[in-house]
Amino acid sequence: MQDYDKNILEKYNIDVNSTRKVRGAVLCETDRGVFLLKEVTAPAGRILSLCSLYAHLMENGYDGVDYIEPNEDGEYVTECEDGKRYMLRRWFKGRECDLRRPAELLEASGNLAKLHMAMRMKLSQETRGERLGKEYERHDRELRKVRRFVRSQTSKGEFEIAFLKHFDDMYQWAQIAGELLAGSDYERLYQESIERNCLTHGEYNYHNILMKGEDAYGGGAVILATTNFDKFRQDIQAEDLYYFFRKVMEKHGWKERLGDNMLNAYSAICPLSDREMEYLKIRLAYPEKFWKIANSYYHSNKAWVSVKNVEKLGTAIRQTKEKERFMENIFAFHL
Repeated sequence: MQDYDKNILEKYNIDVNSTRKVRGAVLCETDRGVFLLKEVTAPAGRILSLCSLYAHLMENGYDGVDYIEPNEDGEYVTECEDGKRYMLRRWFKGRECDLRRPAELLEASGNLAKLHMAMRMKLSQETRGERLGKEYERHDRELRKVRRFVRSQTSKGEFEIAFLKHFDDMYQWAQIAGELLAGSDYERLYQESIERNCLTHGEYNYHNILMKGEDAYGGGAVILATTNFDKFRQDIQAEDLYYFFRKVMEKHGWKERLGDNMLNAYSAICPLSDREMEYLKIRLAYPEKFWKIANSYYHSNKAWVSVKNVEKLGTAIRQTKEKERFMENIFAFHL
């Protein structure tokens, strides 16, 4: 244990048996179970709102969350001599949700629905999600900016050639998503979500879903905990479902049966309205992966494009036909 870890942990009412480094944090085995020590940069008001959310979830029967442990002074943040601030979170012994196991993905979809049913509360400090129209306009500008830059390069590699070759086809998806949004009931859905105090997790992915049990296909694996609510905000809750759903579909090549089962697993607990289904269609229509890869390329060292980025671009382009078929059969979408 490093000295700063020890100094911080001494300020909590726990006896530490052992510690080890994990992704961006320190995992602590204690007399009261497992805890995670992690640096925090969020403002004090945001942390208090996060604590209120954790308390609300536990009061409403959702105990599997990584609540923040107060130190011996009753404060949720402990500051070091160097000015860095840390939080100690309750943690869990389990593994991340396995994207290769469909049963766990269905379990995770149902878990998200349960969370959404509980994540409706008024907070003293509100953080609202960006309007979708503004987000799409910004992404469109960024895509066009990357195209201008790539066109200006006298020497073009494999990435640049593929990007320009397929840009018009991919940008067509962006334009159609914008048209669908303009003709949709999005604003009404957004306003209703704000009025009902709906909150989203903000980063619901397999890293933040912990499982216990090994026999997932036989139904042995269950959700142990949902963690890292730091990016929660007031927004349309179907945004969480879109984020998780898109990532799974990209990994599974837009398999219709899996996608349909995931939507059913969510809807069985928290029924999706027609407007929410329309919202999912609009979100999935946008070429998010293509934009992310292009944006990453633009802000990286362009003198050397990694093989991984070239592969990601190729996959995003190659999966477009699979995505189009999926959207047509599940959402009655036509390009």
